[in-house]
Amino acid sequence: VTVAEPLREALPVRLQATGDIAAWQEASVGAEVNGLRLSSVNVNVGDVVRKGQVLAEFVRETTQADSLQARASLMQAEASYLNAKADAERARAIENTGALSASQVAQYLTQEKVALAQWEAAKAALNATEVRLGNTRVLAPDDGVISARTATVGAVVGAGQELFRLVRQGRLEWRGEVTPSEVDRVKVGQLVRVTAATGREVEGKVRAIAPAANPQTRNILVFVDLPRQAELKAGTFARGAFDLGQAEALTVASASVAVRDGHTFVFVIDAQGQADQRKVQTGRRVGERVEIVDGLRSGERVAVQGAGFLNQGDLVKVVP
Repeated sequence: VTVAEPLREALPVRLQATGDIAAWQEASVGAEVNGLRLSSVNVNVGDVVRKGQVLAEFVRETTQADSLQARASLMQAEASYLNAKADAERARAIENTGALSASQVAQYLTQEKVALAQWEAAKAALNATEVRLGNTRVLAPDDGVISARTATVGAVVGAGQELFRLVRQGRLEWRGEVTPSEVDRVKVGQLVRVTAATGREVEGKVRAIAPAANPQTRNILVFVDLPRQAELKAGTFARGAFDLGQAEALTVASASVAVRDGHTFVFVIDAQGQADQRKVQTGRRVGERVEIVDGLRSGERVAVQGAGFLNQGDLVKVVP
């Protein structure tokens, strides 16, 4: 066998947790018009879109006709107002000459105000039809990725009906669950190693900690911002390890550790070359090193290569 003494090393301290990957925020994109037919749908699930991009369009003919009618009504109201305004100005000019009675002057002035109100109402009606015409084009409210689509060409939808769901800015987060006894060790801004269901590891950062525990699990959610990775999918399970700094530990090579009957052992080699099977308690594992929490002291020689073949009391030959 080969032997080595355990080493004192600074190992990272990590808090393990589990949770789900979810969208940072989802936007619901719906129809703002009622009773119109969808003429085209331009995006599908998984498409990356930009703010203001046209996602779908409704048939515009009916709304365009309403807009033209409202524009004609506006022109008519404007002409009526200009005529009433001219009559009112003439009435004001001869008001003090006695050519018109006070009631006639008041009538002309009132007609001017009524015509102005009708003109303003026609303006508002035209603006409303223009807004309705603009709403026949469904636009993306933000950059992001389409996560769901219910829009179908030819469908007649009602106002407020959802057509698409959008993962805003394509941002995902990991929602890890930690116990109340562990949450004090987690701080905003801490780094977290998140392992997705695909085995892909990414590094995130704690954005927020929930102020209350989940009433079903009694655990507390920690929200971790994730980088944009194609391998990460919302709704999937993931494990995470919170980086809590470093702490000194007594470590041995992983080849020195033998697992038998559910217990962990190392073999300490004395000066006569005899193997002493020592039950130990292991802790963190980093690369090829294993932390020994209890059962071993510094300075003792531990079998490395060949340790898996030893039994209590075996005589061994130590080689370089």
